[in-house]
Amino acid sequence: MNATAELFPGFREVTIETSQARLSAVVGGAGKPVLLVHGYPQTKAAWHRVAGTLAERHTVVAVDLPGYGDSKVVGALPEPGSKRWMGAQLHELMTSLGHRRYAVVGHDRGARVAYRMALDMPDVVTALASLAVVPTSDVWSGADKKFGMGAFHWFLMAQPFDLPERLLASDPDYFIDLTLTKMAGELDHLDARALGEYRRAFRDPAVRHAMCEDYRAGAGVDEHLDLEDRGNGRKIGCPVLVLWEEGKTFGGGRVPLDIWKDWAGDVSGRGLEGGHLLAERASDDVLADLVPFLERG
Repeated sequence: MNATAELFPGFREVTIETSQARLSAVVGGAGKPVLLVHGYPQTKAAWHRVAGTLAERHTVVAVDLPGYGDSKVVGALPEPGSKRWMGAQLHELMTSLGHRRYAVVGHDRGARVAYRMALDMPDVVTALASLAVVPTSDVWSGADKKFGMGAFHWFLMAQPFDLPERLLASDPDYFIDLTLTKMAGELDHLDARALGEYRRAFRDPAVRHAMCEDYRAGAGVDEHLDLEDRGNGRKIGCPVLVLWEEGKTFGGGRVPLDIWKDWAGDVSGRGLEGGHLLAERASDDVLADLVPFLERG
C-alpha cells in the first residue's frame, strides 16, 4: 500500500486533467462537498488527520496544488503560481468531479488560493476556512525586520529565476527539514509517512520551481489583485472561519481575526496552540471549529 492510501483509508485516488494542469487528489465520504488545499512545502498529505472525520458528513476532496506534490503544470503559462490561475484549475477539478458549489478549506499557500477563489467565484464558494494566514497584501504592508528574519523564504523564493532554484537544489532534504522543523517544532510531531511524502515531492526540481513561482506570484500579481479588490471595495460574501497560531500577530500587532474582518462581513475564529501546521499539530481543535462551521455553511 502506498503512503497516500495509508494516510487516507477509504479514500480513492484520482488524477484529473484540467486545461493547464494534471491534478492529483483523493476523494472520500458523502454529502456537501469540501475542497481541502494544503500549503508550502507540503502536499495533500497535510490533511490526513482531519479528512476522515470531515468525510463522515461531507464529500471531501484533498488536492495537491498545481505544481506541488504529484500535480503537474502543463505547458508554458502567462501567470504561473498566480492564485487566480491555481483557483481556476482547482475549480475545473471540482466540476469534473460533479461539484458546482462547495466549501474551501485552505492552509498557508492553499488558504491564499482559497480566498482568491471566494473573491473571484462568489457563486461557487459556499464557505471559506483559512488556516494560519492573512491576505497577501496585508502581509506585505506589515512586513518588517521580524517578519523578514522569520519568513526569509518569502523573499528568497520570490527572487527571479533561477537563483532560488539553484540554491534549493544544493541540499533539498536539509532545506525542507529545516523548514518543517520550524513549522512543527520537531519533525517527530509529523506522521513519518506524511513527512516522507513532503520530502519525496521536494526532491523533484519541477516541484521546487513551482513553489518559487508561487512565491514570485505572491510578490507580484497576487498582491496586485488584492490591492485592486480592496480599492474597489470588493469583499468575500460567504461565511469565513479563521484559525491561526495562538499569539501570532501581523503588521501593527493586529490579530488575524481583525484583519479578515476588513475582507468579509461574516467572520469568526480563534487562535490555536500547536504552531503553524494546525491541521497536523492541532487537528482536534481544528475539527472542533471546522465541523460546525461547515454544517452552518
